[in-house]
Amino acid sequence: MCFGAIFDWDGVIIDSSIQHEEGWERLAAEEGKSLPEGHFKKSFGMKNERIIPGILKWTDDPKEIRRMSLRKEELYRIIAMETGIRPLDGVVAFLTALVEAGVPCVIGSSTHRLNIEVSLDVMGLRSYFSDIVSAEDVSHGKPDPEVFQMAAGRIGRRPGQCVVFEDAHVGIEAGLAGGFTVVAVAGTHARETLEGAHCVVDRLDALKVGDLALLVAGQSN
Repeated sequence: MCFGAIFDWDGVIIDSSIQHEEGWERLAAEEGKSLPEGHFKKSFGMKNERIIPGILKWTDDPKEIRRMSLRKEELYRIIAMETGIRPLDGVVAFLTALVEAGVPCVIGSSTHRLNIEVSLDVMGLRSYFSDIVSAEDVSHGKPDPEVFQMAAGRIGRRPGQCVVFEDAHVGIEAGLAGGFTVVAVAGTHARETLEGAHCVVDRLDALKVGDLALLVAGQSN
């Protein structure tokens, strides 16, 4: 198999939406700030550095944005350890099939690296992935395709040789903008809203490795 697999993290490998939303709520309480209605769905898949000034409109001060961003992720990890972390249904079976077929897998996510590292170790999934590209590695967050372009380079593949697995609208947009084949995973958003993706599934193990190879080949022709 010559194609590569690039995975977003939250909503694709794990469902941490409850923990992240609670993290924002705890941060807002600490800071004495209000959260706009619908902020969480609007910001899903974005970097904190875009969420805090752009969606929440809390501050434009870079130092304050960084301080709040790091604190929010610290709160997320506290909550995640309180509630537990596990992969979404079908994830382990699908990753196993990819690895057995020789398909290199890499994480390309707006999530902070420490969050991913901790979760990988807790769930025992580290061996499935060749590398991680996280929020700290890129200058431009989704919908810019930089994170996926960098991830493709980490596994020695061109964008046209890779499948991006995403659940967020900005992630789908980023994958398409970068020239990747995009598979959308429903859950964070309803299937009918995941427009533009080349394929939509409810869970990853609904996919066959051979079918993915054909899908990538079809998009590159």
